[in-house]
Amino acid sequence: MFNIILFGPPGSGKGTQSEKLIQAYGLKHLSTGDLLRSEIARQTPLGLEAKSIMDRGQLVPDEVVVGMISSALDNHPQARGFLFDGFPRTVAQSEALDKLLRLKNTEIGVVLALEVGEEELVNRLLNRGLTSGRSDDTNESVIRARITEYRNKTSVVAEHYDKSGKVVKVPGEGTVDEIFRSLCSEIDRRLS
Repeated sequence: MFNIILFGPPGSGKGTQSEKLIQAYGLKHLSTGDLLRSEIARQTPLGLEAKSIMDRGQLVPDEVVVGMISSALDNHPQARGFLFDGFPRTVAQSEALDKLLRLKNTEIGVVLALEVGEEELVNRLLNRGLTSGRSDDTNESVIRARITEYRNKTSVVAEHYDKSGKVVKVPGEGTVDEIFRSLCSEIDRRLS
């Protein structure tokens, strides 16, 4: 089983590249937001607990999110690997994920970090805002704040995985196919 974390600031192309990587490598996409919505919709014990917490306006604790990830791993025993999207976001979450994966006799194979300059990100998001309907994609100061927040929060996660040599910085500027080939090159190097 080969597991990937795909990192990148808002507008870096994570969504586009995730879809292509999932298709190319037969991975299961693990988005914590999707997992949360699915568990709530299915009214599982974890989903009911998460809904109760969210209804009080609180953040869902890491142990609940990790429990949902554990369920997703168990529900896909034949998966070739997982692509983690939006998780982990803190060192505590990274450590919890590492511990869970060890219990399942697997680990993170690589952390792919898409690198895109701030001006390019701002331009991409403003352009996306013309058609996305997302209000957070139309205000430049909000976009810059999101990029700063991303860098402040995820830099510590990257440092965590960098200690084990798993972080690879991939240029996130160029055509979709050029970026995809760069990502595949890094994955293939680790699979062989």
